[in-house]
Amino acid sequence: MKQDEVPQDKGNLSNKNMKELVYATDEKGNYTTALSTGWEPKTIALSNSIDEISERIAVAKAQVDANQASPILYFMEVSRMDVGVLSSYVGMWQWRVKRHFKPKVFAGLSDSILSKYAASFNITIEELKNFKTN
Repeated sequence: MKQDEVPQDKGNLSNKNMKELVYATDEKGNYTTALSTGWEPKTIALSNSIDEISERIAVAKAQVDANQASPILYFMEVSRMDVGVLSSYVGMWQWRVKRHFKPKVFAGLSDSILSKYAASFNITIEELKNFKTN
């Protein structure tokens, strides 16, 4: 896109008087940088993804409340991780991480395993063990 065509739509950045650095071409066709306050399609996509993440967190919280899932699932969603990312952080196979989502299995986990999860979520083992959704 050309430097004078850089979008200046209202977005999340314009609300905070911030601008995003983007690449554009100048009059000679050389790449240069330009500032943009936002681009509507990008703002919509980001808003939709944030809504989806919030919904996934709410579902995980409800599952923990109903004793259908362990707090590991909730903290994974809050930390914006998926099973693949979390399994690489804790150094376990994905099937083991999924197994730890079960409340009965979670209750029997050792402190050494819980410490890996707690470190990944940047919380203490006690916060993980004693998590209450209220």
